[in-house]
Amino acid sequence: MAPTDGTANIQQELRFSRPYTLADAIGQEAGAFMKGESPIPRLVQARHGAQQALKASLVDGPGALHRALEQWLVDDEYRLSRHLDQPVEALKDLLATVLGSPETLYELVRQADVIWGQLYDSRPHFQQPGQPPHPDDEYTHESVRESLERCLHCLNHPPTAEMPEALPPQSGI
Repeated sequence: MAPTDGTANIQQELRFSRPYTLADAIGQEAGAFMKGESPIPRLVQARHGAQQALKASLVDGPGALHRALEQWLVDDEYRLSRHLDQPVEALKDLLATVLGSPETLYELVRQADVIWGQLYDSRPHFQQPGQPPHPDDEYTHESVRESLERCLHCLNHPPTAEMPEALPPQSGI
């Protein structure tokens, strides 16, 4: 909407009555610069989208695995920045990376055990590679692998409104 002649005259008089500053120039340009864009940086939006996808797809009663995995996701800005438009893909990529490397999986399990011990003020049980887990271990290599596989399955096969997708059987956690 173009200003009327009277409005344009008033605006011009106001501009002449005070000094024009750098802040005024920035303010005028910023209006056009941000038009149609969110003031929230895209990386922050992607991080939030990936966190929401993790929250919706990972079944983790005690919550320590979720916290450990979320921390890995938040700390990996490179992975998130590669998937700004589809943050769920960043989460899928992280899960595939963890599931594809036994050493990475063992480290995630160790970190989940540490967080579990902090949350519940209990001594965690650390399973060593190739060793059977302690009977009271909340997070074993196999139980975490199964949880991550179920999570990845949920992300790859989201339920539709017409027919909810059945989840693979659950054990352990």
